[in-house]
Amino acid sequence: MSRRAAVLAIVVTAPLAAGVTWAVRSHPPAPESPAAGIAVGTATARRGTLTEKTQVNGELGYSGSYRIDHQGTPGILTASAAPGATIGRGGILFRVADHPVRLLLGSTPGFRDFGYGMSDGPDVRQLERNLVAMGFDPGHRMTVDRHFSAATAAAIRRWEASWGRPSWQRTGRLALGDVVFLPVPVRITARQAQVGTAASPGSTVLTATSSTRAVIAQVDTSELGAVHAGDRVQVALPDADPIAGRVTEIGQAASAPSTGGDGPPDTDAATVPVTIAVRLPKGLTLDKAPVTVDVTTRTRDDVLLVPIAALLAGPGGGYRVKLSGGSYAQVEPGWFDEGSGQVEIVSGISEGQTVEVPAT
Repeated sequence: MSRRAAVLAIVVTAPLAAGVTWAVRSHPPAPESPAAGIAVGTATARRGTLTEKTQVNGELGYSGSYRIDHQGTPGILTASAAPGATIGRGGILFRVADHPVRLLLGSTPGFRDFGYGMSDGPDVRQLERNLVAMGFDPGHRMTVDRHFSAATAAAIRRWEASWGRPSWQRTGRLALGDVVFLPVPVRITARQAQVGTAASPGSTVLTATSSTRAVIAQVDTSELGAVHAGDRVQVALPDADPIAGRVTEIGQAASAPSTGGDGPPDTDAATVPVTIAVRLPKGLTLDKAPVTVDVTTRTRDDVLLVPIAALLAGPGGGYRVKLSGGSYAQVEPGWFDEGSGQVEIVSGISEGQTVEVPAT
């Protein structure tokens, strides 16, 4: 590993609009020996863990991005969920010609009608899992598999009954477009089609995110090597204690760089969204709030550490420290952790030796 000290800093302006500035700095200039009369204290060289962190400024929002399309027969859009609404399994997303389109959970998109006699497939298993989860197979007669059975049709009829549909209108079937499959419950972000306009097959009606809180930041594509999926983070929230988080996703599609030319040069770089999963304290309902994230990108265990403030400029260059007995020792520093104010000492002193530092 290089012995040059490196301090890594990423700055992402919120809300999600700017690039990232990367700075790798050499050893900071060491102060001269303290002048006489300046109060000093002492610190003991001890072994510990040095962390390398990247700081990200982002915005508190929701993870995921989903487009909700109409796949049923053409008609007039008569209702749709409002922005900010959360739709769970079985909930109504929108209505076409007053016919409701409901949400079910699953990763396989709907591509055909559901009904007795259809061929086996993974979409059938997905439908049956939802019917069981919603409680429409109380007698456990349905086997959750790829086959649409009479028990599957009976479970659909129970679901139809829960809608208030009279018995003579319960078909035990679902036409293509009656349901939309998405991986998670969703939070509506925008209406892409206005109520009263025509909805044709394949047209987008709504856009949404998941209902899971997350921090979203836009990271300069040239700096993606600084952040990795799985990185542990600490998130500083407005008017609240820091909370733990984890990088869960680094986007694949870069946004186009700004062409306005009015901002600083680093804002003209293409950026990629980075998602950081967080669990907010109970009762905290912040939305679109700016946050600061410290991402631990690397750790070094069992290294000898002293306060950065103990370093002094050596008479022939380099660094030295003043020992508590009054003598000086030439030292070779390694990595600097400005967050904790500690520096790795590669050579020059031993564990347990005491060095002078400015008194606080």
